[in-house]
Amino acid sequence: MPLLDPLFVTRIYQANLAETDADLVAELDGACRSIAEDDNAGQRWCERNGYPGYTSYASLDDLPWRVPAFKRLAKALDRHVAAFAKELEFDLGKRKLALDALWINVLPPGGIHTSHIHPLSVVSGTFYVAVPEGASAIKFEDPRLGFMMAAPPRKAKARPENRQFAYIAPTPGTVLLWESWLRHEVPLNEADEERISVSFNYAWS
Repeated sequence: MPLLDPLFVTRIYQANLAETDADLVAELDGACRSIAEDDNAGQRWCERNGYPGYTSYASLDDLPWRVPAFKRLAKALDRHVAAFAKELEFDLGKRKLALDALWINVLPPGGIHTSHIHPLSVVSGTFYVAVPEGASAIKFEDPRLGFMMAAPPRKAKARPENRQFAYIAPTPGTVLLWESWLRHEVPLNEADEERISVSFNYAWS
């Protein structure tokens, strides 16, 4: 009987923080909307760079210090990132994975986030605050895709592990973690309302 070994597996970590902190989503929803409305520097950056909606990525780097709910989120993320690192069997030595950046994303109807990676980080992820009906799932790309120059397409009903793209549809409270080299994007937001999330990077420091 032949063997098929699952080598070079790409892992996505999923958890729901609302199960352990029932008020977190509501508090972050209010905070994200308030900050997006008041952050003039962030609004100007989005306008200059053609960024759909709003992000605090280029304007605010101290959200856990500003808002208690973000501080609670950061502490919860630390625990989940540590669990993910253990599952990946990272040999961190005397260093650790530490939160390096955390920012708000408000994606309006019709907005997209194009395909990208998070360079200079080890683990990246997103916590989902508002996911209205019709909002985009996050799309992950097989990291080998660029090398498959002569490969035939996959069957429409191929098993998830054999597909070249994977979609994960989150709900409010979902946290997703992945290794930062994994290419991902947010397709067109077809909802009638804003899709709100908090993204973050962890560095090896």
